[in-house]
Amino acid sequence: MTDTFRTAVLTATEAMRAVFAETPLLRNDHLSAKYGADIWLKREDLSPVRSYKLRGAFNAMRKVEGARSFVCASAGNHAQGMAFMCRHFETPGVVFMPVTTPQQKIDKTRIFGGDFIEIRLVGDYFDDTLAEAKRFCGEIGGHFLAPFDDDDVIEGQASVGAEIEAQLPGVPDLIVLPVGGGGLAAGLTKWFCETCAFSYVEPEGGASLTAAVQAGEPVTLNKVDSFVDGAAVARIGERPWAALRGLTPDQVKTAPEDRICTTILEMLNVEGIVLEPAGALSVDALKDLGDLSGKRVVCITSGGNFDFERLPEVKERAQRYSGVKKYFILRLPQRPGALRDFLEMLGPDDDITRFEYLKKSARNFGSVLIGIETKDAANFDRLFARMEEAGFAYRDTTNDTILAEFLI
Repeated sequence: MTDTFRTAVLTATEAMRAVFAETPLLRNDHLSAKYGADIWLKREDLSPVRSYKLRGAFNAMRKVEGARSFVCASAGNHAQGMAFMCRHFETPGVVFMPVTTPQQKIDKTRIFGGDFIEIRLVGDYFDDTLAEAKRFCGEIGGHFLAPFDDDDVIEGQASVGAEIEAQLPGVPDLIVLPVGGGGLAAGLTKWFCETCAFSYVEPEGGASLTAAVQAGEPVTLNKVDSFVDGAAVARIGERPWAALRGLTPDQVKTAPEDRICTTILEMLNVEGIVLEPAGALSVDALKDLGDLSGKRVVCITSGGNFDFERLPEVKERAQRYSGVKKYFILRLPQRPGALRDFLEMLGPDDDITRFEYLKKSARNFGSVLIGIETKDAANFDRLFARMEEAGFAYRDTTNDTILAEFLI
């Protein structure tokens, strides 16, 4: 870390205190006991906009003079961060969002920005939204506020590191960082430089940093799973990549989206901590980091903007990942007592959550979609063994994404 960068980050951090308080760094007893380590959570989910994004927005916007308007394209935390700062600086801003953006996110952005922002819903896909935002920005001579590919934004996100350094007794052995576009990761990497180790984690369906490390340069992913919407980015930013290009493959982890759901539920049910999928990435990655015994580990919980309308989906995905819920298509004989014979195979902990005739596949058989939830994944081994012994033909469709999309 250069003296210039350190001075700039400390200056930005001090200036932030006039706008919002530092986020807490809290030791988590549950995770510490679980992993036999000293686990701390940097609670960016407790910022005024429930994410770290207002840091970069503040630092970039405070350096701009004479902008007619600030413009951004975002369906989530970046939009809320810019909106919050537009109200603080009393400067106009235009937020472009896809037309598919949930109303909850639109409403929150409007609340944070008040009369200082305008929200425009454009495009079914984010690429269309981004293109229109940039076109509009050029047309009015505004200032486009990039979510991560901006040196001032990276400098602002590095304030997370400055706070950790001031809050923690000693340097951590390991910092676990979520990665989307790379702004936060670049900022903390530059701040701590070689004083501690890092582990970077991104969603399996949006592993743009992994692809860049493998290729030696940023590449654009052909397809992105948008479930972890706060970190599902098709291409790592050029400026963040400049700070991250020296990473080795073992430093970057990918987390399966369904497993992230188990972590969201764990933190909610055990700790009462509400995390969005991207905010749970660093905690989820602890499962992949090997023996952490005796180590002091800081996980950045980057955001808590979780729409509780998604909770049933999160629970469903978590149960399927854990193996306690399955869907299968049963070829049920069309004879008296066949259904009773099947029901008698169920154990005391097996509950039917879905039962739907799809069609009669033959004169003597019918196809039935069945969903079963149980308490122990091993119960399915026993159930399927009993079904096979009785001659019931079935197909497990739990992990068949195409069938699940149409049937479940």
